[in-house]
Amino acid sequence: MSRPNDDLKPVPRHIAMIMDGNGRWAKERGLPRTEGHRMGAETVRRVVECCSEIGVEFLTLYAFSSENWKRPKREVEALMKLLEIFLRGELELMMKQNVRLQAIGRLHDLPQSCQDELHRCIETTSQNTGLTLILALSYGGREEIVDGVKSLLRSVESGHLDKAMIDAEVFSKHLYTRYYPDPDLLIRTSGEMRLSNFLLWQVSYTEFYITEKLWPDFSKEDLKTAIRAFHQRHRRFGGV
Repeated sequence: MSRPNDDLKPVPRHIAMIMDGNGRWAKERGLPRTEGHRMGAETVRRVVECCSEIGVEFLTLYAFSSENWKRPKREVEALMKLLEIFLRGELELMMKQNVRLQAIGRLHDLPQSCQDELHRCIETTSQNTGLTLILALSYGGREEIVDGVKSLLRSVESGHLDKAMIDAEVFSKHLYTRYYPDPDLLIRTSGEMRLSNFLLWQVSYTEFYITEKLWPDFSKEDLKTAIRAFHQRHRRFGGV
């Protein structure tokens, strides 16, 4: 007899998500954008719980882009406060669910209080062996590639790397994501058909799934639907 979620196996090892639609969700309901972000944080909890339950190894969430700093100051401040609240509130649950927290991006650009809370959660969950939850914060794909080039140049200039040895694999080891596999599946909510500067190097052979659902409305069943669609794809990685 089949068990629940058997049709999801094999589960994608790494899922990346562009969490779009918080502001639109709030506008449709006559609510402030901050309320959309607050409800979006509830969706994060659902998605993390579902990924833990079905055995996903890595989940990368595009939480705050490098371009998001251009938003109105009050909205940015509210988002940073929400991040702190989320980290404090979810730490106990992450420990119960055996979730290991990580983060990528120009983290030094975050307010110090956010950096402190983030590092505390990363340290506290560092020995957990279940889902690795990666928050992309103050993150941009182009910025990551630029930072990777600078890191590569430092290695060459210091004599630790022969420039003749540089290839795609070596370059990948100088990116923020060097400790993680490339995503198998990228999910974007709200129906937009663009990457928005997210994981530009890493998604070269990632399968995309776009849903019209706005992020606050995205459910566990929506995630499972995306995984089932992923199983219908034939991944050739450039072969026949």
